[in-house]
Amino acid sequence: GVVSPGRFRPFPRRAQPTPAATANPPDIDNNLPAAIMEDDGADASPYIKLVSAENHEIFLARRIALQVETLRAMLEGNFRESEEGVIRFPDMSASALEKVVRYLHYKDRYSNSNARIPEFPIEPEEALELLVAASYLNC
Repeated sequence: GVVSPGRFRPFPRRAQPTPAATANPPDIDNNLPAAIMEDDGADASPYIKLVSAENHEIFLARRIALQVETLRAMLEGNFRESEEGVIRFPDMSASALEKVVRYLHYKDRYSNSNARIPEFPIEPEEALELLVAASYLNC
């Protein structure tokens, strides 16, 4: 199946702190500067770190993370995540987190586009896990 921006929201929204992953779509630059690895001054960093159930780390641009209701609440509220710039998802696999991050980049890129929007592919075997992740993140 294919999902267009804004339609990847299968369940009602709920605000809960959880981590997100940062895998870039093929058309997004995957070369992140080494400086994002430093933990000093998480507020100043343009990236946040998302950690999957398997402890796989994915970096996501803070500005993209702030577009996601749940992530914004965690990063701007009185949560440990707002101080550390690290969001842990103990119940989300690395593959699901990576796909969510790819979708967030896709949505950011095409939300206000006048150009033809390419399909966002979702394989049937990953659909259920992605629905659960989308529900949790409200994206």
